[in-house]
Amino acid sequence: GNEIDSVFVDRRNVSSAPHGNTLVICCEGNAGFYEYGIATTPLEAGFSVLGWNHPGFAGSTGVPLPPQEKNAMDVVMQFAIHRLGFAPENIVVFAWSIGAYCATWGAMNYPDIKGLILDATFDDVLPLAASKMPQSWEPIVRGTIRGYLNLNNLEQLNRYKGPVLMYRRTRDEIISTQDSAQIQSNRGNNLLIGLLQHRFPKLVNEDTLWALRHWLSGDRSHQMVLWNEEGVDEEACTERLAAYAREHGASYPMMIGEGLDATVKIQLVLFLAKKHMVDFNSTHCTPLPPSLFHLPWDLAQVADPGGRGADGFCRVSAEMCDPSSSGQGDSAEP
Repeated sequence: GNEIDSVFVDRRNVSSAPHGNTLVICCEGNAGFYEYGIATTPLEAGFSVLGWNHPGFAGSTGVPLPPQEKNAMDVVMQFAIHRLGFAPENIVVFAWSIGAYCATWGAMNYPDIKGLILDATFDDVLPLAASKMPQSWEPIVRGTIRGYLNLNNLEQLNRYKGPVLMYRRTRDEIISTQDSAQIQSNRGNNLLIGLLQHRFPKLVNEDTLWALRHWLSGDRSHQMVLWNEEGVDEEACTERLAAYAREHGASYPMMIGEGLDATVKIQLVLFLAKKHMVDFNSTHCTPLPPSLFHLPWDLAQVADPGGRGADGFCRVSAEMCDPSSSGQGDSAEP
């Protein structure tokens, strides 16, 4: 097996780290290393951080192909839970760019994590690869991608039912397919659309998809014009979604939307888009500012702040039932 090079910064019970009891596992992008990668962002935002290098990068052995990437992500998650002592509900997975492949795989296989944060990433690598190659090569590109490098982020993301937050770079030159339309052709748009269609199929449909695409076609100022034109009331949208979740449960897919008129559905779709995606006016490789970094919006928590499910029972972790557990694990050496 491979050895995975990692670094752990433990900020639990540190007064200067307001979120130190939450561990952020960082999944770097292409040519990214934990030494100077995305780990700085959650670290400066006050979280505990576990960074690791992909197979074949720095001190990690192997090669960064999908099977080895998944194995690496699995061992990192196991290390965080069983060696470092973080319960899954206190773990957030944070990925940048191509790192979203192993991050979405980790989320779908560890569904009880606190949340998933995806920065500057895509739904599927095939459209990106095809856009960089001559059109006549499309069959070769498709066969190669599907056979050897099938980075199907959206497919994996839709198998995770927890909170998700995405960051979209409005001048992203890497995950857009048209240089002249970087916002409109950003594959992060497709990732958000696919997620919302899966989670809210009665809201994001043929009646409202145009509004979501229109929202994604511009920057923040463009979005606010549409927000005001459609009369979106954030408090009213929050309460409508929370009320539905309290009555029917907050599991996905959520069938809210039946019986609602098109205007209300559009308002809810725009509200959900705003909650799930944050724009950052930058290119692909600019570090995400700590001031922008925050935990994903959690509808289940909004609907039930006391931590009780639709059946009225408290949610507890395995650690809460184990009197021998101290909640503190060993620290890994940097």
